[in-house]
Amino acid sequence: MRIFKRLIAASLSCIILAGCAGSDPSGGSQQDNASQSSSSSQQSSGGSNDQPDIGKELPVLAIETVSKEANAMDFVTKPVNKYVAKSIASWTPGYKIPPEPYYEACTVKLTDKDGTVAFSDAAAQIKVRGNWTTKNSKKPLRIKFDEKQSMLSLNGGEKMKNWVLLAEYKDVSMLRNKTALQIAKELFADDGLYSADSQFVEVTINGEYWGMYLLTEQQQINKHRINITKPEEGYTGTDIGYFLEFDGNYKNEDKLNQFIVSYHGNDPLTPYDGEGGNGRTITPLKGKNQDKREIVGFSIKSDIYSQEQNDFIKSFMNNVYNIMYEAAYNHKAFVFNESYTDISEASGVTPEEAVRKVVDVDSLADAYILAELTCDADLYWSSFFMDVDFSKDGAKKLVFEAPWDFDSALGNKDRCASGEGYYAANILHDVNNAYTCVNPWLTVLMYEDWFTDIIREKWTSAYDSGIFTRAGEMIDKDSRELEAAFERNYDRWDNIRHNDDAGEWCWASAACKTEREAAVYLKDWLEKRVDFMNGCWHK
Repeated sequence: MRIFKRLIAASLSCIILAGCAGSDPSGGSQQDNASQSSSSSQQSSGGSNDQPDIGKELPVLAIETVSKEANAMDFVTKPVNKYVAKSIASWTPGYKIPPEPYYEACTVKLTDKDGTVAFSDAAAQIKVRGNWTTKNSKKPLRIKFDEKQSMLSLNGGEKMKNWVLLAEYKDVSMLRNKTALQIAKELFADDGLYSADSQFVEVTINGEYWGMYLLTEQQQINKHRINITKPEEGYTGTDIGYFLEFDGNYKNEDKLNQFIVSYHGNDPLTPYDGEGGNGRTITPLKGKNQDKREIVGFSIKSDIYSQEQNDFIKSFMNNVYNIMYEAAYNHKAFVFNESYTDISEASGVTPEEAVRKVVDVDSLADAYILAELTCDADLYWSSFFMDVDFSKDGAKKLVFEAPWDFDSALGNKDRCASGEGYYAANILHDVNNAYTCVNPWLTVLMYEDWFTDIIREKWTSAYDSGIFTRAGEMIDKDSRELEAAFERNYDRWDNIRHNDDAGEWCWASAACKTEREAAVYLKDWLEKRVDFMNGCWHK
């Protein structure tokens, strides 16, 4: 997420009190991380791995550090992403930069809710993961097992080394990521696209109850995840798979793992707002009158080992977008040469055919539907993934898959808070409402009838199959059946009332003071959003 300039305490209090009399909003600051971490034992509900209630509703993931030193727990309480810490320090006098996330040697035991031990004493390295979520007292974690493990039948029970525990700290319902990932998994499945599987667990660390987490998958190249070709270590050829993130934080990567796309010379796009744009246009990159706007580049999330590889994928992405833009705005067909290093106008090929040669348009339509449905506030900035495989057997098409990071979506922030309005390919606002922006990849083809016909077909099929109804039922079912587990989590962390992210939420979300209230609001928002989209896209 982007840096959020927090509301002053008085304004925040007014917003929350208006929605829920008697609430106790925090004046929250970056000190939340230090104060709650240092008092973690006091906050604990008394839970430990032998606490009677734990394990009845959910599986238990018990983590034990190999080290028994007094500071062994520091790995999960103190680290903050270094770029986040530097940002906080820039506006917080006296803020002491904490350590960066680091791996701690641990063993892991997984016990299912029926008491069956899936595995125990599994050696692993565990660290805090994420960007702005690392500043919270309850931090998300990455698990890297020494040996591959199957985790609760996730992803068909496939064994893999890398897994993730999402803390869901800023989502009072704790259900937004799970809901979005379930919808994505069903929506993307027909096209053979990857979306992470997920399952709630309760976590203990060194015998101390650590709360409820969403166990899910690491975003990585793997034949069971993002199934593209991973190069051998040190290989410098360009005939490999590339896993990419559209990412405003791209500068945090090594130079070799970042690049910028010029977007057809930064030519303007017409926003898709249901009214033909109303005469408005917006450029993908900063324009002359947009001084506050920040560049969103690309991070290469897969392994590369040469500048040649960086140059190749940068050129490919520039030219793929140029092909899309020429097709949509100039009605021309451009195609690649055999080496995929340059493009030229072609005869005997329609603009639609030119796009289909290099873009998996079904995956792009799926990505649009999910983005339009969820209204993620970070859509213009990060966590928007795509990949392409240039190996001998690779499709050599840009594929949009591996959706991620929805804790700010689905009505949590003030983005389509009523459930209505076009969003994903429209003009967006940054999180501070300081400037306008756009996701060019979702926007560029939206006035092509052949492409919107694909969206319409896919939406109609998804709606008629009950995907969205099942998502709503899951929200209600989890909220009711896991009530005791949610209560234990909030007894442990108490971040509903004491959370410095509260100023980011829309008023309806901020008014929720129990998980159940938040789940009811989430389901209601989703139903309204589905109704709006059905009116727009159902055949």
